[in-house]
Amino acid sequence: MTAHASRAYARYVAIGDSSTEGLDDPDGRGGYRGWANRLAAHVVAAQDAPLLYANLAVRGRKTREVRKQQLGPALAMHPDLVTVFSGVNDVARRYCNVPGVARDMEEMFSAFRATGATVLTITMPDLSEVAPVARLVRKRLLELNDRVREASARTGVHCVDLAGTPVTGDLRLWSDDRLHANSEGHRRIAAALAHALGLRGHDASWAEPLPESGRSSIVTRIGDELRWTGEHLVPWLWRHARGVSSGDGRTAKRPTLETVSDDNV
Repeated sequence: MTAHASRAYARYVAIGDSSTEGLDDPDGRGGYRGWANRLAAHVVAAQDAPLLYANLAVRGRKTREVRKQQLGPALAMHPDLVTVFSGVNDVARRYCNVPGVARDMEEMFSAFRATGATVLTITMPDLSEVAPVARLVRKRLLELNDRVREASARTGVHCVDLAGTPVTGDLRLWSDDRLHANSEGHRRIAAALAHALGLRGHDASWAEPLPESGRSSIVTRIGDELRWTGEHLVPWLWRHARGVSSGDGRTAKRPTLETVSDDNV
């Protein structure tokens, strides 16, 4: 489903977790850019009117926390364009109430749609073929994606189905931790959302596959898995065993509406 290409947007608000915050897409200034910032820039480039943009996302947040902490402030900004994405921090936990996560998502969709805003979301790519540990949460990830597609259809939300696009399973679009997109991954996600909005200058080229690369040896793949386990999985498990979140003590990087310009997105 593609939005009306002729519409101009005045206020864009992004809510969610670390993906929406922009990890791991460095901005060159010690922070992160990310697909939401990139989408804001695409919107401005495609219209003559200025755009106000706020990003309320905070890393580590689960969907229930996004709904409780970010939905109200976002609605108060009266956005006419919204992106809502979360769920990674839910499906990665030992226990995940997938129907409950989906209900929280649908509640947010409905709240924004009731104001007349254009709302977009995305599905989570399945990395189980290239990252074996992802197979542990594959079933709940696929279920949540299905429920998000259904909720989007019921509420009139534009669901960009990244999970249904083969290129998003290419590990070269993901950072070393395999949870966050790298800069090229964020660029493609933003382009996908811009295409869904029907923005001038955007098409389906974001979904084109990356150039073929030689398959690594089994020894290299085993070494990569061991390195990833030591550098990313074990620290993650230890942090969560202690009830510590990567978002503890953090606030949104762009908590108020600001005019989008070349030097702030």
